[in-house]
Amino acid sequence: MNFTLLFRHKYRKVAPGFLAIAVLSSVWLIGCADNVYGEPSSGVDPYATLQKRLIQDGFDRSFIRLLYSRPEAAFDQEGLTAYFSHREATLNYDQFLTRSSIDQAIDYLGQHQKAFKQTQSVYGVEEEVITAIILVESRLGTFIGKRLVLNTLSALAALDDKDSRDMLWHTYVRHKARGSRSQFDQWARRKSAWAYGELKAFLQHVKAQKVDPYSVYGSYAGALGIAQFVPSSVLRFAQDGNRDGRINLYDHEDAIESIANYLKQHGWRPGLKRHEAFRTLLNYNHSRYYAETILKVAERLRDLRPR
Repeated sequence: MNFTLLFRHKYRKVAPGFLAIAVLSSVWLIGCADNVYGEPSSGVDPYATLQKRLIQDGFDRSFIRLLYSRPEAAFDQEGLTAYFSHREATLNYDQFLTRSSIDQAIDYLGQHQKAFKQTQSVYGVEEEVITAIILVESRLGTFIGKRLVLNTLSALAALDDKDSRDMLWHTYVRHKARGSRSQFDQWARRKSAWAYGELKAFLQHVKAQKVDPYSVYGSYAGALGIAQFVPSSVLRFAQDGNRDGRINLYDHEDAIESIANYLKQHGWRPGLKRHEAFRTLLNYNHSRYYAETILKVAERLRDLRPR
């Protein structure tokens, strides 16, 4: 299979129609003019400072300039506003505890039993816990998010620049989101520092795996794949579960083993008491609602699945 067909086959659920691996690989070698991408109507170039930072931190100048000149590049105002307005306590976690959701999770356990058995023997993480995480994170891999991870992280990282914050606030956020300008500025400065590190990790990941950066979709928080890992977690914890020589968190086997590795590295071991399991799950998502839901789903799976 040639590179183009390999890309379309491997990531067909993620980004049909995007550039092939062969095109991406050449990006690192091809120079280009310092042209800019489609910018907001205000005329402010929100990625100018970001590009300079990435180049100063060692990323290839030609690659960065071409990356942000591509037609897919955008400053995701809607996603940023949604993220700023996000409130974990308002999420409906009860939806994952319905009998319909539990039945779907039971079917998922059966479909991927080989991967679960292999993973549990190596990492000691119960298959019901991993399945519960996949259910909550991505509806068992059926909802991975619809936003380009590169655009999400780039837009967040660009909020380090005051002009970008001003532009976003005046043209979009103040009309759409809750919160004051001071709250927005505090949030933006904190998130931009985090996102810049995640953006660098993301670019390292796609280069290592020979993936087009504009082929990877995820949440408005920049999490990607069935496991919804942020890029720094991909670099640290992701595993090649199906042993095909590549890490692809849109493959179920890779996602299952990666979650198990993450939990083990954060202290999971067989026989954890419930409160110990709860604390460990808070590393995956800091929400207490989230951790409690994972444990409840896992408990129902143990009770209801056929043996």
